[in-house]
Amino acid sequence: MDRDLRLAAVVLAAGAGSRFGPQPGSKLLADLRGRPMLANVLREVRRFAPAATVVVLGHGAVRIEEAIDWVGELRIRNPDPDRGLASSLQIGIDALRALPDALDGAFVVLGDQPALRADVLEALARAAARARPADRPVVVPRYDSGEGARNPVLLLRPAWSWVDDLEGDHGLAPLIGQRPDAVLDVH
Repeated sequence: MDRDLRLAAVVLAAGAGSRFGPQPGSKLLADLRGRPMLANVLREVRRFAPAATVVVLGHGAVRIEEAIDWVGELRIRNPDPDRGLASSLQIGIDALRALPDALDGAFVVLGDQPALRADVLEALARAAARARPADRPVVVPRYDSGEGARNPVLLLRPAWSWVDDLEGDHGLAPLIGQRPDAVLDVH
């Protein structure tokens, strides 16, 4: 598909996953369809073929670095992942800001989201290209159930500065809740 927008991906993979096992990174490395969960997520991101992919690592970074077959992803570490998901998101967006080529937006993808599909990324990208990015710079899927998490999220560049004020482990949910007029739902 020919895209009007130059999009990247930020994959958040810094959490301890402490409820999943005693070793940091166990959740992201759990076997799913014969490969680590994070590898399945990265496969779908690669199928979309973003302009750049940043993977934010934290807890268990060494184990994760060794277990994944990397294909050009920029890997950075959150030095204090216990500050929560918001800190990893800020580090990922900052890494994209530092890239030499301008980007129009970035998908925020959870490293432990094994049901991620490249066609959902495509649908969000198409919707964003048709919309006016300045009016609705947050593009989210609305699944048939209408309930639960709304991931992945496409943050167009006008919304990147909003990430700077996020705190804790809630990710983009507070931002989406506080700015419903800035959110484009894609069914």
